[in-house]
Amino acid sequence: MTANTQLPGEQRTVWTRVLPEAFQALLALEETGGGALDPTLRELIRMRASGLNGCAYCLDMHAHDAMANGESVQRLVTVSAWEEARHLFTEREQAALALTDAVTRLGEHGVPDAVWEEAATRFDEKELVQVLVSIVTINAWNRLGVATRLHVKARG
Repeated sequence: MTANTQLPGEQRTVWTRVLPEAFQALLALEETGGGALDPTLRELIRMRASGLNGCAYCLDMHAHDAMANGESVQRLVTVSAWEEARHLFTEREQAALALTDAVTRLGEHGVPDAVWEEAATRFDEKELVQVLVSIVTINAWNRLGVATRLHVKARG
């Protein structure tokens, strides 16, 4: 079992009820940072980070949001292995997904220069910061969801 696997059991706490101002602040960060991004790109970033973090709740929510916005099931399924299916993603999407991987898996060596430079060639400076803040924000949501055992509700 990996460290980010949700264990069965009751939800630990409803953090949004306990600290609603933190919830509002995170919502504001999300909208400020990524609100102007293309919705398709934003959902791909959310799906990739949520998959890496093992956040089933966020995967479920963002898959449904993405499909409602016209995203294909094929791309949603293959985003977890996007490097093996590059032909399904634009160069901008690939750069954003590589940056999502690097920031989500942030280790002692940080984000590799090559990953940052590729993203910087695909996005202007403001867009690049919006992508980065979108990555950081979904990682925060994921960590809150996984830590509190936020469960996916069955859909009809």
